[in-house]
Amino acid sequence: MRLLVAAVGRLKQGPERDLAARYRERAVALGRSLGFTACEAVEMPESRARRAPDRCAEEAAALLAHLPANGVLVAYDERGRSDLASERIAERVGGWRDGGRPALVTVIGGADGLDETVRARADLTLSFGAATLPHGLVRVLAFEQLYRSLTILAGHPYHRGGPDGV
Repeated sequence: MRLLVAAVGRLKQGPERDLAARYRERAVALGRSLGFTACEAVEMPESRARRAPDRCAEEAAALLAHLPANGVLVAYDERGRSDLASERIAERVGGWRDGGRPALVTVIGGADGLDETVRARADLTLSFGAATLPHGLVRVLAFEQLYRSLTILAGHPYHRGGPDGV
């Protein structure tokens, strides 16, 4: 299974970009032994459309273009679930891998969020909570959660969640 984080917008040089790259590299190294062939990042330019619905629709088309047939789509959106423990996310990732799904594409929308077409297609929609977070931090957290899922699947000591997954 190939892992991909597709995000609208570009991260400038700095600590967020460096930290996202570090978690991506860790996921690549660990993922090979678990049946994950790659962990990639794709940045798409923000739409220049004048109206927010038009911007979201253009960005949705660009994001969904990276999803192969039968691929898994995980969307980070403010309306997503924030109650799913990392162990449960890892179980889903492992199940999708074991089910022969070719790719897991994690998408992060632009400043106006995700279009309904993306949310409707998503296999899982997650949120990092009700607070508004900077785009760069969301990208770091998305890569960290992918890496954490892989460590859980590998039985690696990185994840030290409690007995209830918290």
